[in-house]
Amino acid sequence: MRFDRQVWLRGACSIVILGIGNSCVAAKAPDASPNFTLETNVKSLTVTAASVAEPVTVSVKALNGFKGTVTVTVTGLPKNVIATPVTFDLRPGEAKAVDLLAYLTADEGDATVEFKGVSGHLTHAAPMTLDVKVVEPDAVTFHYDMGRTGWNPHETTLTLANVKAAKFGLLRILPVDGLVDAQPLYLSKLTIGGKVHNVVFAVTENDSVFAFDADTGAQIWKHSVLGANEQPSDDHGCGQISPTIGITSTPVIDRGAGPHGTIFVVGMTLDGSGGYHQRLHALDITTGAELHTPTEISASYPGTGANSSNGKVIFDPGQYAERAGLLLLNGVIYLGWTSHCDDDPYTGWLMGYSESTLQQTSVLNLTPNGSEGSIWMAGSGIAAGPAGSIYVLDANGTFDAVLNAEGFPVHSDFGNGFLKISTTDNKLAVEDYFEDLNTVSESNSDTDLGSGGALVLPDLKDASGKVFDLAVGAGKTGNIYVVNRADMGKFNPNNDNAIYQEIDGQIGGVWSMPAYFNNTIYYAAVSDNLKVFPIRNARLATSPAMQSANSFPYPGATPSVSSNGTENAIIWAVENNSPAVLHAYEASNLEEIYNSNQAANGRDNFGSGNKFITPMVIDGKVLVGTPSSVAVFGLLN
Repeated sequence: MRFDRQVWLRGACSIVILGIGNSCVAAKAPDASPNFTLETNVKSLTVTAASVAEPVTVSVKALNGFKGTVTVTVTGLPKNVIATPVTFDLRPGEAKAVDLLAYLTADEGDATVEFKGVSGHLTHAAPMTLDVKVVEPDAVTFHYDMGRTGWNPHETTLTLANVKAAKFGLLRILPVDGLVDAQPLYLSKLTIGGKVHNVVFAVTENDSVFAFDADTGAQIWKHSVLGANEQPSDDHGCGQISPTIGITSTPVIDRGAGPHGTIFVVGMTLDGSGGYHQRLHALDITTGAELHTPTEISASYPGTGANSSNGKVIFDPGQYAERAGLLLLNGVIYLGWTSHCDDDPYTGWLMGYSESTLQQTSVLNLTPNGSEGSIWMAGSGIAAGPAGSIYVLDANGTFDAVLNAEGFPVHSDFGNGFLKISTTDNKLAVEDYFEDLNTVSESNSDTDLGSGGALVLPDLKDASGKVFDLAVGAGKTGNIYVVNRADMGKFNPNNDNAIYQEIDGQIGGVWSMPAYFNNTIYYAAVSDNLKVFPIRNARLATSPAMQSANSFPYPGATPSVSSNGTENAIIWAVENNSPAVLHAYEASNLEEIYNSNQAANGRDNFGSGNKFITPMVIDGKVLVGTPSSVAVFGLLN
């Protein structure tokens, strides 16, 4: 017979009776001496090389009354990945944010990083997995990203040391057949015909799309989006886009769409019978061939506003131009429409089209029971936040100052507003907005918000660590509006107190958009200097911290920023003059380090200015659209 029984002897040992013998094992008393544990807020993290730093929060937890100081050191970092700070002290209950930054030359892949804490004879570590991603430098949309920050953090060639007239300048001119009103786009290491090219894409008001080898200047392909017996549209007696209207807005590229990748463009044409057409095209990035039958843009929307019939507002393609840069968001291409010199009748249209079929998925009219209220934003791109909402600055138009119980205009007219638009279930709807208390008079006097572009800021923290999701925009009045994307403020006819932040009188009128870099906003308004507005504790400075020595004539400038991570940061801006001038400034102090007038004998002269053009800096090159070309700047040797 076998039996098992355990007998406990208090404070000493246990005897286990197994039927074949017994044993006595001394019980180990728990360690009650002071100690600590080290913890991180994440167990794994992905960082993208030459992009923004990613934070890890490290904290110390006391055990058994531990009160000592723990010295923490970050170890196991892959090659060319840095931690800031790499060593620091913590006491129980304290936490420290450590930024992990990968340079473009970092080793790609997974690594185990340890946060090792030492206090006297005590040592503990908190390991985590770090995944380093290395990306090729591409520019596939206006101002680099959907937030329209204008910041390229992947620039490893151009530095503060070599962007000087002695080393940097005009490399070549890429000739095209009309005005380049859109920002050029760029793909690196694209295989075409068995050969690898770095490719510049440009579109013109002659309805042409060009692809050039960025390093040799050779034209790779050209495609016209004109139909049979068609020509580019006339300018409708309006000098804003003249003498012809073809492809005005910045296209968007999806490198993963179609057999080789796809560039999406909108072109306006005039047929032999005098009819106007707006069409969305999808072109193969390696050949320029049409991948789908181009989609004719048409739309209607419930309402009784301008150009309505039988209770619906009708989109007339001849009354509009597609000026705002295209947005590709979750497989849908979004288009915004503006007028020709405010010539009525027109209303505010936003439309979505499937990138895979080019079929319309959604339509929203922003002034369906009124008039005007277009989307143009001086050619800036339609912006989007990480949660999938769209942000635009709407131009002068009808706003219903009478609000419903939810605080929205009773007739759904949102002219001259800072708008947040939902895309849930492929349905477009205004989900929040802000209107200045003077919105109606501003629209009546054509001093509206719609001449500027919206910029979606990355997450920002105040002094207590609270995270704010913000966006910034300004228009013809020069008032800077910073909205909380979670609660934009809506409308109050008595004051603007509900907005997150409003800064008046610090810049001129805006016919452009700002750029963002490293907790700083850069604005270059009309007849004004390039000005720096730092962000501290999730608040924009109420006056500029510094400004450039030179100013910018109409329409001001939309700056771009290049850097390698946060190092060698350069602000680029084009002065719309004859000849036009490309300026480069050190980001930290706005000291000008280069302009295209510095070299002798007009070496870097690239022709007349083109009013809304934005410089695009990528892969050691600066690309600037002109009335007849794309100018390519870079290192001379």
